[in-house]
Amino acid sequence: MIDHLDGAVIPTGFDVPVEPLRCTAHYNGEPGCIAAARSFTELFLERLRREWCATIDARALGDLLLVVSELITNADRHSHGPYILELEGTDAYVTVTVYDSSATLPQRYARDPERVGRHGLEIVHALASSVRVGRVPVGKCVSASLDLRC
Repeated sequence: MIDHLDGAVIPTGFDVPVEPLRCTAHYNGEPGCIAAARSFTELFLERLRREWCATIDARALGDLLLVVSELITNADRHSHGPYILELEGTDAYVTVTVYDSSATLPQRYARDPERVGRHGLEIVHALASSVRVGRVPVGKCVSASLDLRC
């Protein structure tokens, strides 16, 4: 925003882009990591409500916690080492990214109500507006973005 004073342009300092809120947590696979990741996410969402005035209804909260649970569970189950949860958000979206040490990319299986297990990525795709999977130098990264304004 720029104020005009008698024809002079005065920068107010509010005309710079605002960065999304970002938080990161590291987990080592000890028992309780999935619950800890969910608690970390709830604290992040509280900050998002305060700092971005984000409206996060019960549906969005449940969807976000389920996505975090699925991605952290997959990292816990399939990697051989620590993993990282990164959250990024504004009043419009939240992106959940999990980095782990396994270079094996997750598979998304076709819908099969008879199959027991292996529905995690299917659930994430159903809840997220976009899902990205890729390799990083020490393993892989899975990101899911959820729209808060639906």
